[in-house]
Amino acid sequence: MKSLIIKSSKNDSEFLDIINELISNQTVQQMKNFRQHYETTCFDHCYTVAYYCYLICKKYHLDYYSVTRAAMLHDLFLYDWRIRQPGRKGFHAFTHGKCACENACKLFDLTKKEKDMIIRHMWPVTLAFPNSIEGFILTCVDKYSATSETFQVVKSRMFMKKYFRYAYLFLSLIIIHF
Repeated sequence: MKSLIIKSSKNDSEFLDIINELISNQTVQQMKNFRQHYETTCFDHCYTVAYYCYLICKKYHLDYYSVTRAAMLHDLFLYDWRIRQPGRKGFHAFTHGKCACENACKLFDLTKKEKDMIIRHMWPVTLAFPNSIEGFILTCVDKYSATSETFQVVKSRMFMKKYFRYAYLFLSLIIIHF
């Protein structure tokens, strides 16, 4: 799935024009050094979310420019969230939106709408509901992408084990029988 998205997005010059300033930045490039969901880096995750947000919002004549930029920066937290960070208060899921927004604001001029989308992208984990339809789309695409990235790894690991392959085959036969 990831390679298809990257191939598709490389042919979309408007999408690349929107994020070029962002992905050319060395700090944003550092997101490649941090894993987000299993083997997916923060950079790849944000890139995927940005591309889907771009496609959806463009199709429905929404603010695809702002949502694409916000999606590319929504996880710009630059630390390994699996390791407790000295001086960080609160759980990563509740605090990284604000951290990502602070980091992004140091590097780029963001609109109020872009800041809101980055800060509130973790709804419903956090109670802060996005203030725009584009922010809601970013939230949904982020959850879809995270679930997909996680499921792909879990599925591949599960089927590497011989007994899971047999259990899957057995379950499939039972379902087909009924």
